[in-house]
Amino acid sequence: MSARFPKPATPLGPRARIAVVVAAVLLLAGGSVGYVMHAEQRTKDRRTEADASFALGGPALYFRDTAGGRVAHQPLTAARTGGGTRTRGGPACDRFYASGEGALCLRAKPGVLPRTYAIVLDRRLREKRRITVPGVPTRARVSASGRMVSWTVFATGDSYATTSFSTRTAILDLRTGYLIKSMENIQLTIDGARYHAPDVNYWGVTFARDDNRFYATVSTKGRTHLVEGNMRDWTAKALRQNVECPSLSPDNTRLAFKKKVSDDAAAPWRLYVLDLRTMRETPLAEKHSVDDQAAWLDDSTLAYALPGGDGRGSDIWTVPADGTGTPRVAVRGGSSPVAVAG
Repeated sequence: MSARFPKPATPLGPRARIAVVVAAVLLLAGGSVGYVMHAEQRTKDRRTEADASFALGGPALYFRDTAGGRVAHQPLTAARTGGGTRTRGGPACDRFYASGEGALCLRAKPGVLPRTYAIVLDRRLREKRRITVPGVPTRARVSASGRMVSWTVFATGDSYATTSFSTRTAILDLRTGYLIKSMENIQLTIDGARYHAPDVNYWGVTFARDDNRFYATVSTKGRTHLVEGNMRDWTAKALRQNVECPSLSPDNTRLAFKKKVSDDAAAPWRLYVLDLRTMRETPLAEKHSVDDQAAWLDDSTLAYALPGGDGRGSDIWTVPADGTGTPRVAVRGGSSPVAVAG
């Protein structure tokens, strides 16, 4: 039996040879572009990280520095009186919050569709975990122990002053690693009855010292409610209406919040403090509309952001929490204030 040999390949014509060469060039170019883009992304990530010498420590006021969008800090005593020298070099964040044990950095992810990186940081502000979520970053909180973190993003719209926005609020337990991607499935009680509605929106979580109790805002049927939540049984009950962006005091006895006092979309809110024992609310000396989740510097002083005097960016102000005194500027060109004790 004669051996069989494969038929010789048909020689490529001039056009075919050109097509092969072009395809090879494009393939190599695509690989090169992909490598360059990957290298650029890694370089960009390094530029958004904290400097080696920048870490959590105190007593200090940490905040997002408008110039460059990175976290900075200054002495807490200077923040209370106004002025002080800021130290730059923190991570790049659009929203930031911290305890002495760690921090949460929300960073808008570039792209056609809005995305947010929720980045958990350790005491040296080094990344521990990163979660990508759809939406625009708006609120960030960390419990006093550093165990619990929460963030809120706008799913649609870009302002709490409108009724067309939609939010998504997540809670992450760093001890167990359990992530609640959206609070919307919590068992909610309003006026003593279980409540279900397709339009519920939650935002502005603040944690108690036990890492189990928390407060937040829920919006439904055009009204906002303050809710008290329980992590263990995953329930929440409404306590009162017209409370947004609650912030629990260090002694866990009072809540700072923004209250809607006007239908004027340009200036709808005033800053208040609610006594959780008596349910008595006190308007604070700040007369401007505050669209922020205020932070407690201590049990007697609040910090919050207002639009900057130059019409660009924002400044951080402080005001006494008992309704007395006069607001004063703590940081020019800053937002996302948080006091770190040590």
